[in-house]
Amino acid sequence: MVRYSMFRNNKEMLEKFSKYSKIYGVLFILLGLAGIFYPTVMSLATAIFYGWLLMFSGIMMAFHTYQTNKKDWLGWLKAFIFFIVGAMIVIYPVAGVAALGLMFAVYFFLDAFASITLAFELKPSSMWWLSLLNGILSAAIGIFFIIGWPFSSLFLVGLFVGISLFFDGIVLLTMGMTAKEIEEEAPVASEAQQN
Repeated sequence: MVRYSMFRNNKEMLEKFSKYSKIYGVLFILLGLAGIFYPTVMSLATAIFYGWLLMFSGIMMAFHTYQTNKKDWLGWLKAFIFFIVGAMIVIYPVAGVAALGLMFAVYFFLDAFASITLAFELKPSSMWWLSLLNGILSAAIGIFFIIGWPFSSLFLVGLFVGISLFFDGIVLLTMGMTAKEIEEEAPVASEAQQN
């Protein structure tokens, strides 16, 4: 069982952690299922969200450059690039999804290389094959992204974001239920310590 030592002596914090972990866990599961069943919508939503983040980052960089060194043309250029790239992704989200698909492909190929290399370094140990399997699966996912790129990105980006959100939700929900169990055990444990 997961131990939440920082919460053990604080029942109020444990109750809040349990309550909000369950709420957000369910929300993440629902968002994940939406992404799994409607991957194209999730892909577009992810690209638009990423675009807005870039635009906001550009504004913050421009504000920082203005406050610290108004003559720093590289700071202004960086802020301008972030803002323009973010705006282009928001205006043309399908192109943004294609770019995200390419970044995911590169990530999975790098992960495959690292995992397979690690597997051969661990080879005498009994569990070396798990790292090898992870590398092979990562390479396969990377190939899926590349085979139909850029069109496959419209489906795959949303699917993988949905799967990730779904499992994050399960983890949060499980942590919330485990925290509830600890909360119920806490009075019993404190009574036993007093006796």
